[in-house]
Amino acid sequence: MSGKERIDVFPSRMAQTIMKARLKGAQTGRNLLKKKADALSMRFRQILRKIIETKTLMGEVMREAAFSLAEAKFAAGDFSTTVIQNVNKAKVKVRAKKDNVAGYELTGLARGGEQLSRLKRNYAKAVELLTSFVTLDQAIKITNRRVNAIEHVIIPRIERTLSYIITELDEREREEFYRTEKEIAARLAKLGPITEPSNMLMEETDEDLLFE
Repeated sequence: MSGKERIDVFPSRMAQTIMKARLKGAQTGRNLLKKKADALSMRFRQILRKIIETKTLMGEVMREAAFSLAEAKFAAGDFSTTVIQNVNKAKVKVRAKKDNVAGYELTGLARGGEQLSRLKRNYAKAVELLTSFVTLDQAIKITNRRVNAIEHVIIPRIERTLSYIITELDEREREEFYRTEKEIAARLAKLGPITEPSNMLMEETDEDLLFE
């Protein structure tokens, strides 16, 4: 078995205990990452639903805005240059905010956008949602890769190492038992055959007790 398939350790009871602890830690880490991935996926679905709703609403507002702009241009001509020249200072300021989901910060916009028009509010919301969407998508992919690495690489490697240690220890115990049996047999062979002591009570005659 190659070193890539298992961890290179000397088989011992201590190594077995360490590998069991590492296996438990890897399983706990995998379970925590799965819970984190579930939380991220739930928020991801919520944001995706909001993006669809916002895009639908933006489509309606864009149509209304385009129609209003066409009416204004028809009545006053192309006034975009005049508008740009008359803009000296921003009348609206938008502050940034961050939302934390499972350790990941999602960039958004604060409440300063309440003074914007309906279309601008929808654009701001769309930017916030799309930014969160991309951030969450990347976070979910990274978390799932970590789960897969633990589940399909790290845990199986530790399990194979544990199996190797147990097999080696069992083989070592069998060899020790066989060696001990051979030593006992060799010592008994040196002692020679064992004769049973004679039983004096079973003697048929006793010359000292015979009378003529």
